[in-house]
Amino acid sequence: MSTVDPAFVIELPEGHLAVHDLTTGPVAEDASVVLAVHGITANGLSWQRVADELGRRRPGAVRVLAPDLRGRAGSAGAPGPYGLGVHAADLAGIASAFAAAPVLVGHSMGAFVAALATDRHPERFAGVVLVDGGLAFPAPPDLDVDGALTAVIGPAMQRLSMRFGSEAEYLAFWDEHPALGPVLRGPAGDAARRYVLHDLVPDDEGGWRSSCVLDAVRADGADVLADPETHAAARAVVARGLPVELVWARRGLMDEPQGLYDPQRLAALELPDALRCTEVDANHYSVVLEAPGVTAVCDAVERLL
Repeated sequence: MSTVDPAFVIELPEGHLAVHDLTTGPVAEDASVVLAVHGITANGLSWQRVADELGRRRPGAVRVLAPDLRGRAGSAGAPGPYGLGVHAADLAGIASAFAAAPVLVGHSMGAFVAALATDRHPERFAGVVLVDGGLAFPAPPDLDVDGALTAVIGPAMQRLSMRFGSEAEYLAFWDEHPALGPVLRGPAGDAARRYVLHDLVPDDEGGWRSSCVLDAVRADGADVLADPETHAAARAVVARGLPVELVWARRGLMDEPQGLYDPQRLAALELPDALRCTEVDANHYSVVLEAPGVTAVCDAVERLL
């Protein structure tokens, strides 16, 4: 189970939002702020490697804040209603604490949240980096949200109904994952294990379970898959004149050769010329955890700082 305490919490009428400060070393008072938004069943600690690299490049000049979104990890007790609009409002509230507008960077579902937050609150943010998410394809009218989520994110969705006997058993579950397992066994393993274990909480039977609230995942997933405002947000932000970049992984959520995006799919979306796209030799998980993806994400963030 994670023993990671957040840097601060935002108290709500019921529960709170946990926000992690992933910055390494002391930070100047006038440091730029990067607000990092995780994926649908992830948590804020997924951004540690990106924060470390930004700290290496700009020591003391960048603060990286990463909330656990409502219904996950340290914010699991924050109540509904859920949905990407609620997360967008939460991010705007966090950003309001800073004199200068933060750069938003979002991964997977977090990319959709980041785009929506910037579209709804353009005065609060300096721009947005979308990481393997944030751009959607039309959904079928008879969409089965649970079925679609299970088909797309696979074990990440299935584990929400599973129970585990120990931390080691939970790590072993992820070790078998074709996309995340090699990361856990590689140079990024320490950061990846810390992120994975931050999701683990005790259950009522003496075991362990994921912290993710299923209702939150369902509501958020429905918006990612089928909400028109969410789907239009990235283009709307570009139209407002704010910078938007996409960093996309060549491989998919199970490390399969076909990723969420490819040049043909992106061409079919007819994206604005101002939306810069960068391809990375990574999968959907390693794009924020291993060197090739981390380098590309930090390059994009630096261009917006």
